[in-house]
Amino acid sequence: MASITDSLTRLGDLSVPFAPVSVGGLADAELLVSQRWIAEVRRRLDAVAATVAGEIAHRSRRELGHAGLAQSEGVRTAEELIAKVSGTSARDARTLVKAAELLSVERPTMPEAPPVPRWQSLIGDAVAAASISVEAAELIRARLTAAAEGTTDDVLEEAVGQLLREAPGLTIEQLAIRAGRVRDELDLAGVAAREHELRAKRFLRVTPQLDGMTRVTGLLDPESAAIVVPILDAATSPRRGGPRFVDPHAIERAEDIVRDERTTEQLALDTLVDLVRAGAQVDPSKLLGDRKPAVRILVTKTDLDTRVGAAFFEGQTEAVSIDTAERFICASGAVPILFDGDGKALNLGRELRLFTEKQRIAMAARDGGCLMCGRPPSWCEAHHIDHWDEHGGRTDVDDGVLLCRFCHLTVHNNRWRIRRDGGDYLLEKPDRDGTLRHTPLPSRSPALERLLAG
Repeated sequence: MASITDSLTRLGDLSVPFAPVSVGGLADAELLVSQRWIAEVRRRLDAVAATVAGEIAHRSRRELGHAGLAQSEGVRTAEELIAKVSGTSARDARTLVKAAELLSVERPTMPEAPPVPRWQSLIGDAVAAASISVEAAELIRARLTAAAEGTTDDVLEEAVGQLLREAPGLTIEQLAIRAGRVRDELDLAGVAAREHELRAKRFLRVTPQLDGMTRVTGLLDPESAAIVVPILDAATSPRRGGPRFVDPHAIERAEDIVRDERTTEQLALDTLVDLVRAGAQVDPSKLLGDRKPAVRILVTKTDLDTRVGAAFFEGQTEAVSIDTAERFICASGAVPILFDGDGKALNLGRELRLFTEKQRIAMAARDGGCLMCGRPPSWCEAHHIDHWDEHGGRTDVDDGVLLCRFCHLTVHNNRWRIRRDGGDYLLEKPDRDGTLRHTPLPSRSPALERLLAG
C-alpha cells in the first residue's frame, strides 16, 4: 500500500496515472499528520499558481490590447483566462492574481511599477514560504487595506506580523474575525463608516416561483442579525447541537424539537412566519407588544463614557459605533454589558447549583461564546469548572465558563478540567503519552479583548 508521503511525492509527475491512496489503515495520529502534510502541499501549489497567475496577468495587462495573452485567447481579462484554463471560479482566479501582486517578482520591462508596501510584501513572503494560503493572504490584505490610510508602516507591519503568527492555528473564518478586530483597532474612526456600509447592503427579496412556491433571499446587517438570529437559534439549536443541559422545565421542549418531523430549515421558517403573524395581530402602534427583543450589546465602560471606540452585538463579530450602542441602550431595550478595569462584568455568590440568568449574561459577555470552539452564546451552556463538592455550594461567575453542548460533553466524557489562573482559563487534558497539558482558552468577546488590549 502506497503511503501518503509516496503519493504526495508523485503528485507532480503527470506521466503517472493518479490514484487516491487508501487511508483506512492509518492510525489517528498518522491521519492527522497526513492532513497537515496535504495542507502544506496545497499551500506550496497555491504559491506556484499565484506566481503563474501573476505572469498571465502581466502578459494580459490592459495597455497590450488585443496583443495581450488573455484577449489573444478570446477572453477579456486574465482572471477569465485563468478560470477557463484551470477549471476554477472567477473568484478563485482573482484571489490568485491578488496574491501575485504581493509577491516579489522583478520585471525589467516595467520599471515604473510602484513598489509593494512593506506590510503587503510580508504577506507575499508568507505565501511564497507556504505558511499561509492565498485565500488567507487576500483576507489579511483586504482587511488591513481598510485601515492603511492614516496608519504608519511600522504599525501595519506589526499588525501583519501578529496575524501571520496566529494564522496557522486558525480556520479561515476565525482568521477573518481576527483580522477584522485588528483592522478596527487600527482604525477606530472608521468603525461607523464600515457599519454604515454593511447596513447599506441589507435587503430582503420575495420572488414568486412558477411552481407556486415563493423564494425569500436577503442579507442581514449585524444589527438586524443580532435580533433575528438568536430567535431562530433558540428555536432550532437543540436540533443542531445546541444546549441540552437546560433548566428542567425546558427539557421537554428541547426533546420535542429534536423529535419534530420538520427539517431544521422548516423549523426556522415556521418560527419566522409565526413571529410575523403575531406581529400583525398586535396594536398597530407596537411591534410584538411591549416586549422588545433581548438584544445585548457589549461595550467597555471607558468607550461608552468617552464615546470613542467600538461596541459589539452579542453573537456578531463586526464592530458597531458607540452611537449605535447608545441608541440601542436608550431606545431598543438592549442590555448593555459594561466591563470594569479588571475585565469583570458580574460576580455573584449563591447556594444553588444553577447559574442565574444574570450570571449567564455576564459569562456570555466575558467569554463571547464557547471558549473551546467559538459557537455563539445562544448555543452554550454554563459549565462549572469546579465540581460541586469543591466550591462549597457557591456558583460564581468566575468559576463558570460557556461551552456549547458538544464541547461540554467532551469535557465531561473525557474527564478533562478547565482551570482558572487569575482572569484566564486553561483546558487541562493529557496528551497521547499521558503528559498533562494546559491549553489557553482565550475569550471570544471582542469588547473584553478591546478592554484588555487598552
